[in-house]
Amino acid sequence: MSTTSEYVLGQSERAARRLALQDLHFAAPSEALLDALALRPADRVVELGCGPGAFTRRVLNRLGANGVVIGVDSSAGLLEQAKASLAQLGGSRFQPTLADVAKPGAWIDGADVVIGRAVLHHVPMAEFLLGRLRARLHSGTRVGFLEPDFRSLLARIAHLEATSRPELAPLLVWAKSINDLYSAWRISPCVGATLAQTLEIAGYSNVRHTWHEFPSDATVIENIQMIYDEVRETYVSLNILSTAEIDEQQRLLRALPNDVLPAVWGLHQVSAVV
Repeated sequence: MSTTSEYVLGQSERAARRLALQDLHFAAPSEALLDALALRPADRVVELGCGPGAFTRRVLNRLGANGVVIGVDSSAGLLEQAKASLAQLGGSRFQPTLADVAKPGAWIDGADVVIGRAVLHHVPMAEFLLGRLRARLHSGTRVGFLEPDFRSLLARIAHLEATSRPELAPLLVWAKSINDLYSAWRISPCVGATLAQTLEIAGYSNVRHTWHEFPSDATVIENIQMIYDEVRETYVSLNILSTAEIDEQQRLLRALPNDVLPAVWGLHQVSAVV
């Protein structure tokens, strides 16, 4: 899914469990976005950053025999995973395409629908891409994105941690660290927060926005733990957190109360029409 060679999330087999958890967390918003896009049986759908194909499966389940998904990703390994996992849904209905989603090529031509789940925040200056996409797409093309927001919820957690919930400190540390990581790579951790406005400014029509939050239950905490494992070496190399600090934060996460905690991330669901 990454468009930067340094980005490690989702690039290794050890991410399989985390990505499976993510698909469960994102299930309701994913289906809501597909409802909003009103997929037709024969649609040609271009999916930006298809990764191992979890969201792709949801799309294919809604298309007919003549519908097709062009799955674009910069990771050959993830495309192979997607191809294998989707084989039973009908071979040629999924067309894996190795390319940089930030540089639209011939694969975008003729799209009836363009979608992306948790991909735009990997693209430096995603606003530039969205403007160029509109220039390439034919009138009436539907576009839809689900984008995580790791920054907005910092305000609530910071307030709670400072006033009444000191045990939330490890959630605050994690949220700050992921923002520091994105800043180091000059990519946006909150592109979703301005996505609807960006599409309107670019001239898209019928722009709709819905916000989804995910309370920090046991599966979210597990997800955060696995993200720490995936970015451990990168955090150390960028001086975001040391190995010892990561170990301590993981210990504190394990010690959190066994109940539903405030959300540490959410998803912006945005759809529009060219």
